[in-house]
Amino acid sequence: MPTQKGLEWTFDTVAAAYEKLRPGYVDELYQTIFDYIPIDENSSVVEVGSGGGQATAPMLKTGCRLTAVECGRQFSELLRERFREYSDFSVVTDKFENVEFPDGAFDLVYSASAFHWVPEEIGYKKVFSMLKSGGAFARFANHPYRNRGNPELSTEIDAIYDEYYYTYYNKMRKPMAEYTQAQAKERALTAEKYGFSDIRYKMFYRERRFTAKEYVALLGTYSDHIAIEEKIRTEFFSKIAEAINGHGGVITLYDTIDLQLARKE
Repeated sequence: MPTQKGLEWTFDTVAAAYEKLRPGYVDELYQTIFDYIPIDENSSVVEVGSGGGQATAPMLKTGCRLTAVECGRQFSELLRERFREYSDFSVVTDKFENVEFPDGAFDLVYSASAFHWVPEEIGYKKVFSMLKSGGAFARFANHPYRNRGNPELSTEIDAIYDEYYYTYYNKMRKPMAEYTQAQAKERALTAEKYGFSDIRYKMFYRERRFTAKEYVALLGTYSDHIAIEEKIRTEFFSKIAEAINGHGGVITLYDTIDLQLARKE
């Protein structure tokens, strides 16, 4: 779903639901990262925008020293509790751009579906300065698409979005499109502007199925949906649930996950 600048605060209001409902990432993605930059108990790692920890656990299992940067207070407490058994895990509650890190101190900086909240120039320059020579940056994000399996349901949901979401935000809906290789390549090559080399990208795919109740709960974790006035949002979500139940009671999302890898020589 789309995100809008200035809505970062909304995630922290639904921290517990976010942790339960937002998907993690496929095992092949992490293996691709570790093939690019081996991580073990001697490695120092920073995660930017940890949220509910969807991408935190696989990194902690390597035994590395991991610092999670998370601006939400509820998320920060959730992370501390969820990973309390890891002695080399710490949480900094602040925006990444506000936190001071030593130069050349980290083997890996990574971010899962969160780096778009950081201004590009600030984010890439900061990551580059933080990394050791030979260190790596890994950015990945999930891009869900719902049109392929049940176009009639998707058309009905589009009409509901026009009536509620796009009317509320006073803008026109753009046609949905699946995330492409060209988009992934263009985003990955952004790192070139900031001194990175050995830039690579890879795509991963999966499907997720939801009942009407589950899907509406998922929508309730999206920043731009949370920000809609409650009465309108309640009616909006009810209409979507009715549409799903009228088309078999299940909706399928087709996820494309893009991974960007870049190295500081």
